[in-house]
Amino acid sequence: MSIVSKSPVSRKIIDRSVKIASYAAALLGITFLAWILAVVIQRGLGAINIDFFLSSPAPPGEGSSGLSTAIAGTVIITLLAVFLGVPTGILTGIFVSEVADKTPAAKVIRFSVNILTGVPSIIMGLFVYTVIVLPMGEFSGFAGAVSLGIIMLPIVAGVTDNMLTLVPDGLRESAMALGMPAWRITIGIVLKSARTGIITGTMLAIARVAGESAPLLFTALNSVYMPDNLFKPVSNLTVTIFNYAMSPYKEWQQMAWGASLLITVCVLGTTIFTRIILKEKKI
Repeated sequence: MSIVSKSPVSRKIIDRSVKIASYAAALLGITFLAWILAVVIQRGLGAINIDFFLSSPAPPGEGSSGLSTAIAGTVIITLLAVFLGVPTGILTGIFVSEVADKTPAAKVIRFSVNILTGVPSIIMGLFVYTVIVLPMGEFSGFAGAVSLGIIMLPIVAGVTDNMLTLVPDGLRESAMALGMPAWRITIGIVLKSARTGIITGTMLAIARVAGESAPLLFTALNSVYMPDNLFKPVSNLTVTIFNYAMSPYKEWQQMAWGASLLITVCVLGTTIFTRIILKEKKI
């Protein structure tokens, strides 16, 4: 017997059961998220002080120690990754949606983007290690940024393609009827209509790479010095967390929790700030 032929009472029971199961699943997810945040805040808050942001790493028991080099390296690598991955991803999405839509090339690119989105990040790190680190003969911050940029690219490209596809064709046709060239329609109307989703997708891509350590272990590695050369090993928070968390020293373990809290706050803060700005400007 199909659901359509069931009595109204049976349909209501099924409807309420599904709603209860959905609410329970959402509540379970929120509970685990709150639990993780509570543990990170509880364990990491004690490491946050002035020295944490201004001092360089020091051996255990040697006085003031901080993660200034790792913070600076993370900012530099992430910004360079955004510069490499986001424009390329947006241009790829525009090409697939506006230029080569419904062509064999578009199908191949969409398929490749979907595949790359699901590839484990450690594979990206190994790939960049093979094509950049080994030929250069040295780990580098540039290689780390390239690996993170490759991770960001399919995310941004996929979101851009989807958002541009959702823009009604009537807007394009109206602009064409007014004699606007195709490039101006894409930039001035289509992209403007889809920019909220594209910005959100970009923030999701940044959040994805903010906590990646596996690619950087094979590319940027780590350093105790302030980054002054992108073609040398560069310190970063994620690899520092990995190293400090595995150490037997309580002080370093505390610093690892502090770095985890810093990354969490930055990702959440950036996401919330972006949502607020987009909502206020209604873009």
